[in-house]
Amino acid sequence: MPNYTVILTHEHADFDALASLLGAALLFPGAIPVLPRTINRNGQAFLALYRSSLPLIEPARMPKGHVEQAILVDTRTFNAVKGMDEATEFLLIDHHTYTDPLPAGWRWWDGALGPFSTGANTTLLVEKLLVQGADVTPLQATLLALGIYEDTGGLLYKSTTHRDARCVAWLLEEGANVEVIHRFTHYPLSPAQQSLGDNLIANAEHVQVAGQTLVIATASAPNFSDEVSALAHKLRDLYEADAVFVVVDLGDQVQMVARSRSDGVDVGAIAAALGGGGHNRAAAALIRGGNLSDVRAKILEMAGVSVRPPLTVEQMMSRGRPQTLPPDLPVGEAAKLMRRYGHEGFPVVRARPDGEELLGILLRRDADRAIDHGLERRTVEMLMRAGAVTIGPDAPVAELHRRMIESGWGQIPVVDGAGRIIGIVTRTDLIKLWGKERERSDSLPDVSRQLAERLSPMQHRLLRLAGEMATEFGHAVYVVGGFARDLLLGRIRNGANGPDMDVPDMDIVVEGDAIALLEAMQARCGGRIVTHRRFGTAKWLLDEAAHPITCADLLAEEGSLPAHLDLVTARTEFYTEPTVLPTVEQGSIKLDLHRRDFTINTLAIVLTPDRWGDLLDFYGGLTDLRQGLIRALHSLSFVDDPTRILRAVRYEQRFDFRIEARTLELLIDAVPLVDRVTPARIRHELDRIFQEETPEKALYRLDELGVLAAIHPQLATTADLAEQCAALRARLAAGNPSLTEAGEVIERLYWGLLVYPILPGEEVDEDEEAASGVIGALSETLKLRGETTRLMLRLVHLRAYRDELADAGLRPSRVVEILDHSPLAARLLFGLAENDPAIDAHLRRFQEEWQQIRPTLTGNDLRALGIRPGPAFGHILRRLRAALLDGEIHGEGEERRLVEEATGD
Repeated sequence: MPNYTVILTHEHADFDALASLLGAALLFPGAIPVLPRTINRNGQAFLALYRSSLPLIEPARMPKGHVEQAILVDTRTFNAVKGMDEATEFLLIDHHTYTDPLPAGWRWWDGALGPFSTGANTTLLVEKLLVQGADVTPLQATLLALGIYEDTGGLLYKSTTHRDARCVAWLLEEGANVEVIHRFTHYPLSPAQQSLGDNLIANAEHVQVAGQTLVIATASAPNFSDEVSALAHKLRDLYEADAVFVVVDLGDQVQMVARSRSDGVDVGAIAAALGGGGHNRAAAALIRGGNLSDVRAKILEMAGVSVRPPLTVEQMMSRGRPQTLPPDLPVGEAAKLMRRYGHEGFPVVRARPDGEELLGILLRRDADRAIDHGLERRTVEMLMRAGAVTIGPDAPVAELHRRMIESGWGQIPVVDGAGRIIGIVTRTDLIKLWGKERERSDSLPDVSRQLAERLSPMQHRLLRLAGEMATEFGHAVYVVGGFARDLLLGRIRNGANGPDMDVPDMDIVVEGDAIALLEAMQARCGGRIVTHRRFGTAKWLLDEAAHPITCADLLAEEGSLPAHLDLVTARTEFYTEPTVLPTVEQGSIKLDLHRRDFTINTLAIVLTPDRWGDLLDFYGGLTDLRQGLIRALHSLSFVDDPTRILRAVRYEQRFDFRIEARTLELLIDAVPLVDRVTPARIRHELDRIFQEETPEKALYRLDELGVLAAIHPQLATTADLAEQCAALRARLAAGNPSLTEAGEVIERLYWGLLVYPILPGEEVDEDEEAASGVIGALSETLKLRGETTRLMLRLVHLRAYRDELADAGLRPSRVVEILDHSPLAARLLFGLAENDPAIDAHLRRFQEEWQQIRPTLTGNDLRALGIRPGPAFGHILRRLRAALLDGEIHGEGEERRLVEEATGD
């Protein structure tokens, strides 16, 4: 018997299912597309007209034979056809989201690991046809377009993607008939559907679950044979609820069809609990043996578990006391504040004995126009837009949207129950929220899970504690910056990060008094704190020996604490002129993140219990993190602080990212400003680069961009630098206890390799550092530490003798004379930089053998031989050591003979 491949879809097929059958048939020639037994009414009408021109067959017309493979489109549930058995293989082409794994032996199309992010399943197949340049007839194009249009609501559903729109455009080019599409996507209800619809409306009940409005409409219709899904669409549009559940008792079974408008109501999850399926916006289930009451109860039970509250103003607003203007302030002064903070408007507030009164809002464009007309001395009250438009923190975002439209205000103050301003929400916040809502929920990181999995229990409990105690103070608290970035990059594992897997630094920003919060934490848990009240910062020292923790619920957990925890009050900053340090003022978390260098460092994780693990991403940091981009927050970022140039390169090379194109342009334009930065800040940034795992990558990039030359005109990389740095790490990994004992740090060694090629080749007097050419200039330019400068001077000494040391026949005594006063670090770097076999041999023999060779005779012995103390002592001892090194004498007897000969002379 022959083997076949069949294409199957779900029962109660809609146009997306029918179009997916056709698309798969065009992509898999020879496969048999089998119609389901039940098809929606508009689909039946379409097939009644056009079936003869489409390659779709009914189950009864299946040929005899074995079904070797079944291709499932737009579903994981199906009715089997004849010829299928346990040996049948399954290929799944489905855009729906599933939480459970595929059955054994099933596979996703093209080896994909999960559902596809498109509004319609048909889109997945049309994309392949488009790439292949397939020829489709106008009728085929029309059915394929119907599948996309119906499942995306005419490209208007929130789940619609650019991929759906691109495929529709191509299908229209191929002759898809728009009039046919319109007719069958707006198919009128049948008399039976209209009658059932009236019953559903009469029985509809509105239920509030977690702040979401659900409509559950039930009806009994034992003789109903038409489709129910069209009624779900109608009721959803009628009630404009967050979700609609249509439940119809058909006699032998109960059919549930659900539609959702809200991300917080996943009807697919509720349908799955009833034995059905679908996705978060549209789902259905057939329940055999149930009744309306049972199904309704199950819907409410599952809704209570899975429905999430709608987003509120509190979750998106900028917290903290916003900048406000007094009504008598001159408009010119208000405009300066707007430029300083980058805001488009400020609330105007009059202080009163019992609080404050909101008078209106001054917009930046109104202030600018007033200044253009010479009215900068007019008061804010004269030019503001009067009114008292506010909103509460618990208001849904939809209400915020309505108030912005009605008032025309782009910045609305958020007030508490007593009327006090506790924050502000802006038009920009709303626009960014809409952008985030376009992301599928399954593409967002599960930060709460990552915190639990990648931190030790003790570190996890520490962050929990910070959130819990902040809530007691009425503060919001966040862990920010590098911690959030590295957690999302997977660079924090088992409570550690970095090349050596140290305990991660945890920088915490508090919207409130960080010092008061940390003082309370220390009073409860021990440790020691160091505060800087001027800057609103506090450091909690957690050293287990010197500053023990006494908090029982922390000590009960496993793992290590970080050495310290840094808390800072949320702040904003502005630059009064290029390259100078900024002026800092208290602000909100949003403003605090805005002052940072790059978008990937602006991510924050909420620690308060009610929003534990929520990710704040005001500036697109997550997208840049995923795309591997280093992007500056604004066009003057490098002008304000040119040290960000070095940080940009450091991050780019550490993460194997690339600097975003516009950011790179801004960086290159700002390179000439590097020489205006204080030397200590430049040296600090270079030290940070030298602490990276492979710093030479960043050094090459800095050289390529002209940054090294801007720091010092002679500073440059060489072709051998990478090999030398790798060799240095290999030597250190092999073990150099003497270096460790001497307190050598890795950045000092890298400094030596970088500057070695530009060091003078002659001896330099160490007492004349200021006159030592390149070394003096480098030390002055970069304010190098004394140990680093002394290391460079010893390298100059060694380099002056490199030709002599390259002589393989050089006497050991001469080698010792040259190397004797050079520390191990200088000798190690000298050998790596020269990479000469003879020099390496001399350095190795000196280290392992020659430096330990000393005369047996001492000064006391010389006195006993009648030699008077003085310069002669040193000369004789050096002569003895040289003779021993060169093999001229051996043992104490020959030493004495040599002394006698020398003194006899």
